[in-house]
Amino acid sequence: MTAAMFRFLTAGESHGRSLTAIVEGVPAGLPLSVADFATDLRRRQRGYGRGRRMAIESDTVEILSGVRRGETLGSPITLSIANRDWVNWQYTMSVEAEPPADAGGAKRAPVTRPRPGHADLSAGLKYAREDLRDILERASARETAARVAVGAIARAILTRLGISITSHVIEIGGVKLEAPEPIAFSSVAALGDDDEVRCVDAAKAEEMKRAIDHAREAGDTVGGAFEVIAHNIPAGLGSHVHWDRKLDGRLAQGLMSIPAIKAVGIGLGPDVGGRLGSQVHDEIIMTSGVVSDADGKRLPRSSLTRPTNRAGGLEGGVTNGEDIRVTAWMKPISTLMKPLRSVDLATMSESPAAIERSDVCAVPAAAVVGEAMVAIVLASAVLEQFSADTVGDLDAAWAAYGARLADRLSPISS
Repeated sequence: MTAAMFRFLTAGESHGRSLTAIVEGVPAGLPLSVADFATDLRRRQRGYGRGRRMAIESDTVEILSGVRRGETLGSPITLSIANRDWVNWQYTMSVEAEPPADAGGAKRAPVTRPRPGHADLSAGLKYAREDLRDILERASARETAARVAVGAIARAILTRLGISITSHVIEIGGVKLEAPEPIAFSSVAALGDDDEVRCVDAAKAEEMKRAIDHAREAGDTVGGAFEVIAHNIPAGLGSHVHWDRKLDGRLAQGLMSIPAIKAVGIGLGPDVGGRLGSQVHDEIIMTSGVVSDADGKRLPRSSLTRPTNRAGGLEGGVTNGEDIRVTAWMKPISTLMKPLRSVDLATMSESPAAIERSDVCAVPAAAVVGEAMVAIVLASAVLEQFSADTVGDLDAAWAAYGARLADRLSPISS
């Protein structure tokens, strides 16, 4: 049996008819319905600082293939998310050289003034497009709605195996969450789905809101940072033997692929550069206790554990049994209501950058996208390691692996 591979493609433009995703490698028999996508898609649309587009769209998934009677078939899954705003953009986004006479929406002028910080100019030069709308429509973060939908499938696989993923915001506009110790997974998971900032410190959350408000009033934007935590991860996912199989590298690439993410850290992240080794590495200690066998008899047993998790759950590209903790830093949105200087490519004269409908801050929403990308990377690693055509086969392989690790790494009670 060849190794399973969880992979996906997305297609679609920000103001096109719809976003589409094709997902391959999902084992047969996984329960899946439209309702499984709703929560995360709704969370992605929320967040303090989002723009007017989120008041228009109400993202829902339509499953076009790969699922029958509530279960995956093992064949490719096709997902579609309609863009409700399409009715206002049919003329501008027409696929025909001459838009139909009944095409709705305004006739918009070509975009020729690239925004600093956006793909407008660099990709416009690469693809030789005179109207930069040909670039910005696909480069838009609107595409991440499709990724969140794919992430919901990955999350369903991981949830079946007991793995949970959550996220929280640790910085917006220079306002930072200051905590002497990592925030516990349970505290982050307790954040409500309707939380506007996703910061565990209510006072800091209000400061972050004020930073967003000040940027809005100034016609500016703000960025920040968020942490994604994956809980109940066994040791041994990923590999140390090849560069492209190291799980930390794959997680970093997944997060860096999110629009506007400019840096990724694992565990202590960049702080490791200023510490001694004794302040960075997680000691390995042995604990003693008792366990019960199948007949209920209590037996003594020792187990390995870590008093700290500075490595963020990864050593040498391999999970070590602790929570995976990855942080991503997001730059401010590149569309400013008081635009920066640019050049009009149509006339090659200095001009303010173009203004597109946009957000003031999208860090809380980006955290939800970060969860999706971490789920996708972990689900891919799981399916590669425990190759299975059905979820029953996956369950059996996962249980057997867990049993092998149990004597060394499973928690024990005293």
